[in-house]
Amino acid sequence: MQPIIQGTLNSPTTTTADTPQPDTTLLPELVIDQLRAIRSQLPEIAPLTSRQRTAMRKRAQVPTEVLQASISVIGASDVVASAIKQPVGGVHALQDESNRWSAVEDELKALLNGVSGANLHRREHLALIGAQAYAIGTQLVRDPANVLLVPHVQEVKRLKKLAQRKKSPETTPAPAPQSTPQQPLLDAPKVEV
Repeated sequence: MQPIIQGTLNSPTTTTADTPQPDTTLLPELVIDQLRAIRSQLPEIAPLTSRQRTAMRKRAQVPTEVLQASISVIGASDVVASAIKQPVGGVHALQDESNRWSAVEDELKALLNGVSGANLHRREHLALIGAQAYAIGTQLVRDPANVLLVPHVQEVKRLKKLAQRKKSPETTPAPAPQSTPQQPLLDAPKVEV
Protein backbone atom coordinates (compact mmCIF):
# COMPACT_ATOMS: atom_id res chain seq x y z
CA MET A 1 0.00 0.00 0.00
CA GLN A 2 1.39 3.37 -0.98
CA PRO A 3 1.38 6.20 1.55
CA ILE A 4 -1.12 8.94 0.84
CA ILE A 5 0.41 12.37 0.54
CA GLN A 6 -1.68 14.85 2.47
CA GLY A 7 -3.67 17.15 0.21
CA THR A 8 -3.40 14.97 -2.89
CA LEU A 9 -6.93 13.59 -2.80
CA ASN A 10 -8.56 16.90 -1.93
CA SER A 11 -6.58 19.03 -4.34
CA PRO A 12 -8.82 21.07 -6.65
CA THR A 13 -6.53 20.12 -9.57
CA THR A 14 -6.86 16.37 -8.91
CA THR A 15 -9.32 14.73 -11.29
CA THR A 16 -11.36 11.62 -10.64
CA ALA A 17 -9.11 9.73 -13.05
CA ASP A 18 -6.09 10.65 -10.87
CA THR A 19 -7.76 9.34 -7.72
CA PRO A 20 -7.08 5.66 -7.07
CA GLN A 21 -10.29 3.67 -7.34
CA PRO A 22 -11.02 0.77 -4.97
CA ASP A 23 -10.83 -2.73 -6.43
CA THR A 24 -13.90 -4.01 -4.60
CA THR A 25 -17.51 -3.04 -4.92
CA LEU A 26 -19.22 -1.40 -1.99
CA LEU A 27 -21.92 -3.06 0.05
CA PRO A 28 -25.26 -1.20 0.09
CA GLU A 29 -25.06 -0.56 3.84
CA LEU A 30 -21.64 1.06 3.46
CA VAL A 31 -22.92 3.28 0.63
CA ILE A 32 -25.83 4.37 2.84
CA ASP A 33 -23.43 5.22 5.68
CA GLN A 34 -21.20 7.20 3.34
CA LEU A 35 -24.15 9.08 1.80
CA ARG A 36 -25.43 9.99 5.26
CA ALA A 37 -21.97 11.21 6.24
CA ILE A 38 -21.83 13.37 3.11
CA ARG A 39 -25.37 14.68 3.71
CA SER A 40 -24.45 15.73 7.25
CA GLN A 41 -21.63 17.87 5.84
CA LEU A 42 -23.65 19.58 3.11
CA PRO A 43 -24.84 23.15 3.61
CA GLU A 44 -28.49 24.12 3.36
CA ILE A 45 -30.17 20.76 2.80
CA ALA A 46 -33.77 21.87 2.49
CA PRO A 47 -36.42 19.30 1.63
CA LEU A 48 -39.24 20.96 -0.26
CA THR A 49 -42.85 20.04 -0.79
CA SER A 50 -43.88 19.52 -4.41
CA ARG A 51 -45.85 22.78 -4.26
CA GLN A 52 -42.80 24.70 -2.98
CA ARG A 53 -40.56 23.06 -5.60
CA THR A 54 -42.98 23.98 -8.41
CA ALA A 55 -43.26 27.59 -7.23
CA MET A 56 -39.49 27.95 -6.91
CA ARG A 57 -38.90 26.44 -10.37
CA LYS A 58 -41.32 28.95 -11.90
CA ARG A 59 -39.60 31.88 -10.18
CA ALA A 60 -36.13 30.59 -11.10
CA GLN A 61 -36.89 30.17 -14.82
CA VAL A 62 -35.00 33.19 -16.02
CA PRO A 63 -33.04 32.97 -19.27
CA THR A 64 -29.28 33.16 -18.72
CA GLU A 65 -28.98 36.31 -20.86
CA VAL A 66 -31.65 38.08 -18.81
CA LEU A 67 -29.99 37.04 -15.55
CA GLN A 68 -26.55 38.25 -16.74
CA ALA A 69 -27.97 41.58 -17.89
CA SER A 70 -29.81 42.00 -14.57
CA ILE A 71 -26.63 41.31 -12.61
CA SER A 72 -24.79 43.90 -14.72
CA VAL A 73 -27.37 46.47 -13.53
CA ILE A 74 -26.09 45.84 -10.00
CA GLY A 75 -22.49 46.34 -11.11
CA ALA A 76 -23.35 49.55 -12.96
CA SER A 77 -24.95 51.31 -10.01
CA ASP A 78 -24.04 51.45 -6.35
CA VAL A 79 -27.58 52.73 -5.73
CA VAL A 80 -29.04 49.47 -7.11
CA ALA A 81 -26.56 47.38 -5.12
CA SER A 82 -27.45 49.17 -1.89
CA ALA A 83 -31.19 49.07 -2.66
CA ILE A 84 -31.17 45.27 -3.01
CA LYS A 85 -28.49 44.94 -0.32
CA GLN A 86 -26.38 42.75 -2.59
CA PRO A 87 -22.93 43.77 -3.82
CA VAL A 88 -22.17 42.61 -7.36
CA GLY A 89 -19.27 40.48 -6.10
CA GLY A 90 -21.59 38.59 -3.75
CA VAL A 91 -24.08 37.99 -6.56
CA HIS A 92 -21.32 36.66 -8.83
CA ALA A 93 -20.15 34.39 -6.00
CA LEU A 94 -23.71 33.09 -5.54
CA GLN A 95 -24.01 32.46 -9.28
CA ASP A 96 -20.69 30.58 -9.31
CA GLU A 97 -21.76 28.52 -6.29
CA SER A 98 -25.07 27.70 -8.00
CA ASN A 99 -23.24 26.51 -11.13
CA ARG A 100 -20.85 24.35 -9.11
CA TRP A 101 -23.70 22.75 -7.12
CA SER A 102 -25.57 22.15 -10.39
CA ALA A 103 -22.63 19.99 -11.44
CA VAL A 104 -22.97 18.06 -8.16
CA GLU A 105 -26.71 17.68 -8.79
CA ASP A 106 -26.01 16.29 -12.28
CA GLU A 107 -23.52 13.77 -10.89
CA LEU A 108 -25.96 12.68 -8.18
CA LYS A 109 -28.73 12.24 -10.76
CA ALA A 110 -26.42 10.11 -12.90
CA LEU A 111 -25.46 8.06 -9.84
CA LEU A 112 -29.10 7.59 -8.85
CA ASN A 113 -30.02 6.62 -12.41
CA GLY A 114 -27.24 4.02 -12.46
CA VAL A 115 -28.13 2.57 -9.05
CA SER A 116 -31.83 2.52 -9.95
CA GLY A 117 -31.13 0.78 -13.27
CA ALA A 118 -28.91 -1.84 -11.65
CA ASN A 119 -31.53 -2.52 -8.99
CA LEU A 120 -34.28 -2.79 -11.61
CA HIS A 121 -32.11 -5.37 -13.37
CA ARG A 122 -31.80 -7.30 -10.09
CA ARG A 123 -35.57 -7.24 -9.53
CA GLU A 124 -36.22 -8.39 -13.10
CA HIS A 125 -33.73 -11.23 -12.63
CA LEU A 126 -35.42 -12.20 -9.35
CA ALA A 127 -38.84 -12.16 -11.04
CA LEU A 128 -37.52 -14.48 -13.75
CA ILE A 129 -36.04 -16.84 -11.16
CA GLY A 130 -39.31 -16.80 -9.21
CA ALA A 131 -41.36 -17.51 -12.34
CA GLN A 132 -39.07 -20.37 -13.27
CA ALA A 133 -39.23 -21.82 -9.75
CA TYR A 134 -43.03 -21.66 -9.77
CA ALA A 135 -43.29 -23.20 -13.24
CA ILE A 136 -40.98 -26.07 -12.29
CA GLY A 137 -42.75 -26.49 -8.95
CA THR A 138 -46.17 -26.77 -10.63
CA GLN A 139 -44.79 -29.56 -12.79
CA LEU A 140 -43.12 -31.37 -9.89
CA VAL A 141 -46.20 -31.36 -7.61
CA ARG A 142 -47.86 -33.74 -10.07
CA ASP A 143 -45.50 -36.43 -8.82
CA PRO A 144 -46.45 -37.76 -5.34
CA ALA A 145 -42.74 -37.89 -4.49
CA ASN A 146 -42.72 -34.08 -4.33
CA VAL A 147 -45.62 -33.71 -1.89
CA LEU A 148 -43.60 -31.26 0.22
CA LEU A 149 -43.81 -28.72 -2.61
CA VAL A 150 -47.64 -28.70 -2.70
CA PRO A 151 -48.21 -26.08 0.06
CA HIS A 152 -45.54 -23.80 -1.42
CA VAL A 153 -46.99 -23.94 -4.92
CA GLN A 154 -50.50 -23.43 -3.54
CA GLU A 155 -49.34 -20.38 -1.59
CA VAL A 156 -47.77 -18.87 -4.71
CA LYS A 157 -50.98 -19.54 -6.65
CA ARG A 158 -53.07 -17.90 -3.91
CA LEU A 159 -50.81 -14.84 -3.76
CA LYS A 160 -50.82 -14.49 -7.56
CA LYS A 161 -54.63 -14.51 -7.58
CA LEU A 162 -54.68 -11.82 -4.89
CA ALA A 163 -52.26 -9.67 -6.87
CA GLN A 164 -54.33 -10.04 -10.05
CA ARG A 165 -57.56 -8.93 -8.44
CA LYS A 166 -58.38 -5.45 -9.38
CA LYS A 167 -59.77 -3.10 -6.83
CA SER A 168 -63.41 -2.47 -7.39
CA PRO A 169 -63.74 0.65 -9.50
CA GLU A 170 -64.51 3.61 -7.34
CA THR A 171 -67.77 5.24 -8.11
CA THR A 172 -67.03 8.53 -9.72
CA PRO A 173 -69.77 11.11 -9.82
CA ALA A 174 -71.28 11.65 -13.22
CA PRO A 175 -70.16 14.89 -14.79
CA ALA A 176 -72.58 17.72 -14.24
CA PRO A 177 -74.56 18.56 -17.35
CA GLN A 178 -73.28 21.61 -19.12
CA SER A 179 -75.68 24.44 -18.52
CA THR A 180 -76.20 27.05 -21.14
CA PRO A 181 -75.87 30.61 -19.94
CA GLN A 182 -79.25 32.04 -19.24
CA GLN A 183 -80.36 35.24 -20.82
CA PRO A 184 -81.02 37.92 -18.24
CA LEU A 185 -84.61 38.83 -17.84
CA LEU A 186 -85.53 42.14 -19.32
CA ASP A 187 -87.23 43.40 -16.21
CA ALA A 188 -84.65 42.08 -13.72
CA PRO A 189 -82.65 44.80 -11.97
CA LYS A 190 -78.91 44.76 -12.62
CA VAL A 191 -76.71 44.33 -9.57
CA GLU A 192 -73.30 45.90 -9.57
CA VAL A 193 -70.51 44.28 -7.64
